[in-house]
Amino acid sequence: MQNIEQNESSDLNPASSKLWEIDNLPNRITLFRICLVPIVIASLSLQLIQSYYLFPYHFTLGYVAATIFIIASITDFIDGYIARKRNIVTIFGSFLDPIADKLLVVSSLILLQALDRIPAIIVVILVLRELYITSLRLLATDHGLSVPVGSMGKWKTAVQMIAIPMLMAYDKPFNIPLPTIGISLIYLASIIALYSALEYSLGLLKKLRLHAIKRKLELKAGGTEKSGVKKEEGEEMGPPPPSKPDDNSTNNL
Repeated sequence: MQNIEQNESSDLNPASSKLWEIDNLPNRITLFRICLVPIVIASLSLQLIQSYYLFPYHFTLGYVAATIFIIASITDFIDGYIARKRNIVTIFGSFLDPIADKLLVVSSLILLQALDRIPAIIVVILVLRELYITSLRLLATDHGLSVPVGSMGKWKTAVQMIAIPMLMAYDKPFNIPLPTIGISLIYLASIIALYSALEYSLGLLKKLRLHAIKRKLELKAGGTEKSGVKKEEGEEMGPPPPSKPDDNSTNNL
């Protein structure tokens, strides 16, 4: 009964229930961003097909994909800002937001490579980096740690989010060489991605070492405390009572 009462009280606690809330504005925006991903995929896929059959609509679809991608990127900033500003960061949102980002970015990179606008090695670097960072975060969570986003990770995201829509449009509006700028930025993003992966790794390794040292000290302190308690209990009990003389020895006398 005590466990049931504790569970019921924790469920009624506003702070704990808020962490598990699903229906709030930031989560709705994140779900909206996920709904935009199929539109980006469809636009790039049709662009891939029409580059062979319906050439006049080739660039139009590129601009559609770029516009939707930019809108999705803006919503990524908005939902995070609202969640922090209103203090409605939830477990569901923390789980869903990176999934939405990876669906958007990874699908875009793969299709841009299919359109022969990004070298395959760049796609491999960026995609593997995302998977690697995700595995590091899971490892940190298993040890009760967190891996904050570093400055280089933020720069990588910013450069990547600028480069991808440029490569989607793949045009020269007002004589602006978007393809050249886009490919230069995506190369820069891949370099920053490798550096940020190293930054994440060293940061997590340092935290794991400190966590292991702290754990050893806690176990050592716990063992010392237990031995002290046993010693005190022994002192309170006093010396053992004197042993009774052996009957056989008395008879011998």
